[in-house]
Parts: sequence; structure tokens; C-alpha cells
Amino acid sequence: MAKSILIKNGIIATLGEKNKILTGHALLIEDGLIKKIAPQKSFKGKYGKVIDAAGKLVMPGFINAHMHFYSTFARGLGKADPSKSFVEILNNLWWRLDKQLTNADSYYSAAIPLINAVRKGTTTIIDHHASPFAITGSLAAVEKAVRETGLRACLCYEVSDRDGKEKAKEGLDENSAFIAACQARKDNMVKALFGLHASFTITDETLEEAAYRGHKLGVGFHIHTAESQADQLHCESHHKLRVVERLRDFGILGRQSIAAHCVHVNDEEIEILKKTETAVAHNPQSNANNSVGIADVANMARRGVLVGLGTDAMTVNMLEELRCALWLQHLKHDPSHGFMEVANALLVNNAKIANRYFKNVGELKPGYAADIAIIDYMPPTPMDASNFAGHLIFGVSQSTVDTTICAGRVLMEGKKLKLGLDEEEVSRKSAELAKKLWSRF
Repeated sequence: MAKSILIKNGIIATLGEKNKILTGHALLIEDGLIKKIAPQKSFKGKYGKVIDAAGKLVMPGFINAHMHFYSTFARGLGKADPSKSFVEILNNLWWRLDKQLTNADSYYSAAIPLINAVRKGTTTIIDHHASPFAITGSLAAVEKAVRETGLRACLCYEVSDRDGKEKAKEGLDENSAFIAACQARKDNMVKALFGLHASFTITDETLEEAAYRGHKLGVGFHIHTAESQADQLHCESHHKLRVVERLRDFGILGRQSIAAHCVHVNDEEIEILKKTETAVAHNPQSNANNSVGIADVANMARRGVLVGLGTDAMTVNMLEELRCALWLQHLKHDPSHGFMEVANALLVNNAKIANRYFKNVGELKPGYAADIAIIDYMPPTPMDASNFAGHLIFGVSQSTVDTTICAGRVLMEGKKLKLGLDEEEVSRKSAELAKKLWSRF
């Protein structure tokens, strides 16, 4: 890895609370961090590497607030029965698939989307893993893929009682052990949360134990929350509470926690999310695909909830997810709703969420991590901070990522991967393992 990298001749979008669009500037990376952003003429030294970004946009690498690496082996799988509801989708596809995963499967099913993330300029991913018959060591297998691709990731294992108490206990142990290992390493590349599946598959006993362990370890929780109306109906019939109320009562919510989806939350639950400072991860493509509804991002944002953007494994292309988020807010309300709310979810809020776990990511400024996407884009109309989101959604999103850098390491340059992994060999082995899993499905 070059100790110093100078990126010159591009248009720099710093993002952050006060996004700046800089022309005639260059950016210097040293030891994995951004050292300096200044007018290009002020850089006269010799550098380990110089990247010419002429005709390109230089911006922070994208952040994905909710992902499932393990879903990779579902691609092309045609053996699941047709499903007419979200619970049927879980029973017919996902809960059959995750039961068949081995630790080797978990490694390869993570490596594939991680490689694709590099291609799409996504440098930080918050993942949620499940492999109920290969739990122990599964997060280490995923971590291996993360480290080999050079990206940043926050990992967890989804605890659930759906496969019995022993599997729930093993899931609790896997989270506890992996969190402790991450805390001992103290690096800024791999972090951990305490994973939970969803209220409707977790007993009070397991939820209480998870809360105890998570609080003792000083970490937050990552849980699917009111993704489907079925989650709310189960909670109300079994616990006489709404989902968010139940999670609050067990101490699962808080500034370190992520509530994924929140499609079916009411105003009282939104207020709880705001008061507890719980982050929400919106996953519009998945919600549309599963026909569970459209989360009211505009309302949650207006009420002060920190709403970020995830993909729920539908893609690793955050700009694709961003566009879908906007169209669905228009469909839910009208074309005047949602533009800045969904743009801020990706450009501002995902960085705020990620910075609850990592140090100084999601913005181009001195001292911050050198996580950078360089994208082919020559603006055909004036572009500044006030209209950058419009350029991103309607222009940059249709362009190609040329170079991806994470922690100062060039992972792709000139659209060519520079990873330690052999993509062709990884794909071959993945297909071989997927075929075996399909035969067990």
C-alpha cells in the first residue's frame, strides 16, 4: 500500500453536515487517513502514488446500514414455493436456506457481495448474519472475507428462538465471543453489534439474556423491527405491546442500536425511537419485493428519528437503493415528499450511524478515514452543494465507479480490482458450494 496518495484534477464532494463541492483542489492521503485537501497548486512534493481524477467525482465511499451477506446463495435458486405473505417468504425461502449454510458457505457468500461492493464504491457495510446450524465461528468466517477484501464492516449474529433454545443460546454465545474479540483488537475495520432476528421469533427469556449480555459488553443491538404487520400482530397478541414498546422495555433500543425496516410503526413508536436515539435502517427495495409496505421515511425524519439507508441484500449499489427509496416515498405520499429525506439518509445519516461504531468515516476532511469512491462524472449543468443530491440521484447514479479506496488502500483503480482475492476463483468456488447447498435445500 502506498504510504501517500495524491488525488488530483477531480471534483471533490466532501459530504458531511456542510457538504462542499471543490474544484481545482487535490486530496492527499497518508497512512490510511486524509491528510490534506487544498488548492491543487499547493501540492508540490513527491508522493507514493498519484491518481488523476480528471472527468471524475471524488467523494466518500458509500455506507450500507443493513445487509445480509448470507443471502448470496439464494441467487437463481428456484426451489422455494411461491409465497403470498412475508412469513411464507421466511418459511419457504430464507429459513430453509440459512439452515443449510456451513461456515465455508458463510465465507464465500460474504466474499461475493464484498467484491461487488468494491465495484460499486461501497466501503462500509453493517451486516446481519444467520446460519442456525453452523453458528459457532460463523462471524469469524465472515470477518475473514471482510478483511481479505479490505472493506469496513460491522457484524452480528441474529439470535432467534425459531430453531429452539439450544440454537438461541449458541447465537447468544457467538455474539458475545465475537464482540469481545473485536473489542480486544481495537482496530477501525471490523466492529460488532449484538444481533437479534425480530420480536416475533424471540422469547422474553432470550431477549432478557441478550439485553444483559449486550449491556455488559457495552454494545448496541441490530434487530428487524416491524418489518411486516405480522410482527406487530404477534407482539400485540402475545405481549400486549407494540414491537418498539417491547424492545424499549427490554433495553434493546438506544443510541448504539439499529432498528431495521420500521415499516409498520405508529407515531408513539416513532417518538420512542427518537427519544432513545435509536437509528432506523430503511430498506425500500426489499420492502417492495416482499410486499410488506413502504416505511414513512419522510415522517420519521420530520419527527427527528435518525433514518439511514440499507439494502437488505437486494444490492450493494447504494445509488440504486437511493433512487428506489425516492420513487417509493413519492408513491406513498406525492412527488413533493421525500427528496432530501432519502438523500440525507444516504449522504449524511449513514455516516452518523457508522460513526457510532467506527472512528471518523463518511466525510472527506483531514483526520478522517481515507474511504473514497471516484466516479466517472462530468456535470452537464452547474453543480454545487445546494443541488448535489439532484446530480447524484439523476446523474452520478447512472455513472460508473472508477476507483475505490478504503483506509488508504486502493481496492479498485481504473475499474480493475486490486484485491488479494482472485475473483474468478472465488466465484467458481462459490458456485460449487451453492450447488451443494441447493441439493440440500
